[in-house]
Amino acid sequence: MGKRQTLEIPGVTHSAPIPMGVKIGNLVFSSGIMGRDPVTGTLPDDPARQTELMFRNMRTLLEQAGGTLDDVAHVTVFVKDDAYREHLNREWLKAFPDAHDRPARHTLLWNLSGGMLIQCELVAVLD
Repeated sequence: MGKRQTLEIPGVTHSAPIPMGVKIGNLVFSSGIMGRDPVTGTLPDDPARQTELMFRNMRTLLEQAGGTLDDVAHVTVFVKDDAYREHLNREWLKAFPDAHDRPARHTLLWNLSGGMLIQCELVAVLD
């Protein structure tokens, strides 16, 4: 077995030949995690729903690695429209309610394709 353990989110894939994430030692690096519904395989038109599903998919990826959102050190978020930050911040506060125990985050306005309205990448450090 190689040094890398590839991680997938059941029902959520990329069209490119890349995994949804990789675990190396106690580090987890994601590819772009979108708000695709893992049950239907579709991207909802609603930015609030895509944001909610993105966080759900983040949790699933981390579970595949043996971790939780508590292990996240940094998140980069890409939004198609700056107005979607309100949905991001609402889900962010649900996921990370303690103002003294949150990961770093950088949010960028990005021309996302394929119906994506929001997408993120994360870095986590497992215990």
